[in-house]
Amino acid sequence: MNSAYQNCQRIWINAQIATLDPLIKTSYGLLKDHAIGVKDGKIAFISPQQEIDLNAFQGDIIDTHGHCLTPGLIDSHTHLIYGGQRSVEFSQRLNGNTYEEISRAGGGILATVTATRALDEDGLVEQAQPRLEALLKEGVTTVEIKSGYGLTLKDELKMLRAAKKLVKNYPLRLRSTLLAAHAIPPEYQNSSDAYIKLICEEMIPQVAAEGLAEAVDIFCEKIAFSAAQSEQIFVATQKAGLGIKIHAEQLSNSHGAELAASFSAWSVDHLEYLDETGIKALKKSGTVATLLPGAFYFLGETKKPPVALLRQYQIPIALASDLNPGSCPLASLRLMLNMGCILFGLTPEEALQGTTRNAATALGLGDTVGTLTVGKAADMLLWNIDNPAQLAYQFGQNSLLQRIFAGEISYA
Repeated sequence: MNSAYQNCQRIWINAQIATLDPLIKTSYGLLKDHAIGVKDGKIAFISPQQEIDLNAFQGDIIDTHGHCLTPGLIDSHTHLIYGGQRSVEFSQRLNGNTYEEISRAGGGILATVTATRALDEDGLVEQAQPRLEALLKEGVTTVEIKSGYGLTLKDELKMLRAAKKLVKNYPLRLRSTLLAAHAIPPEYQNSSDAYIKLICEEMIPQVAAEGLAEAVDIFCEKIAFSAAQSEQIFVATQKAGLGIKIHAEQLSNSHGAELAASFSAWSVDHLEYLDETGIKALKKSGTVATLLPGAFYFLGETKKPPVALLRQYQIPIALASDLNPGSCPLASLRLMLNMGCILFGLTPEEALQGTTRNAATALGLGDTVGTLTVGKAADMLLWNIDNPAQLAYQFGQNSLLQRIFAGEISYA
């Protein structure tokens, strides 16, 4: 009889536990008729139901009645903090203008830059709250939030501080990313190299010194920054001791993913135009490929990321919302599970892996969250479902019974 559960503060019994643990050789790492216990915010115990004596347990007991427990969902790529909205561009695209044309005409990211610069920290927090709460209600327990709509030292720091202020009163794990190299700001339209220098010499060091971000990202694309400029950002990021991420191969193959992999990037994101050479580089570095089906859908793209090749080379695939005002104003990670399957051909298991285990690795948190494993954070979701595949299969039906963060039930 296993007695480890007796030291737990709370246990869930009679559960189907979709651990997503790769060491458990069942679909979803599924353990049927199991119990799971937590102590001090971490998973302390997982065992077959018959191995515990409830009469000997003094803590809280939650009977799942055979329902399914999964890891908390992780949204590993969002632009959740921003000012304003861009519904006008939505109309423009439906009238025939491309995303690139709108950007070159001064719309796109720069339109949000203007709106974001006009707000203070509290104003940004107020506008972001409904978006964050939508993610929380679907079961997100860890979220990445990027800057990138300030494009000055003052405004990028403002965005990162607003992100910390936003999540302060929510049961949520935050990873912040400096994305100052999101677009060329109006002040540097003819001197992008000078702006890259500003990012490398001032922004990255100050963000690192103040602990405002865990990673640095760059948009490597013909309408943004080159591979050579990306390399300068990566060198400065490594020097500052921060993680590396990149927006790459979304509109063309700039070989940004391959470059980022050579710097051991945590993740490379978008990837519609990723080629086999880039995929081989990801394999060598262990970098996660993050797919963003919401942006693909919202922009009406037709070039799909090379999922079959990613599978062939066993590249870990993450899925994220890319929540942003221009190319994906969709505050739903559950929708991305479905889109990942329908639009990109992922299996439901791959989609759930992509929003749990692989998403954690994409944020440098693979040892902390992402699977239901003894020793990891007790970030869990109890669902009124019979099979984990239902999470990708259906959308719009609220099947979340409990949202558990660090062992505490924060939504029931």
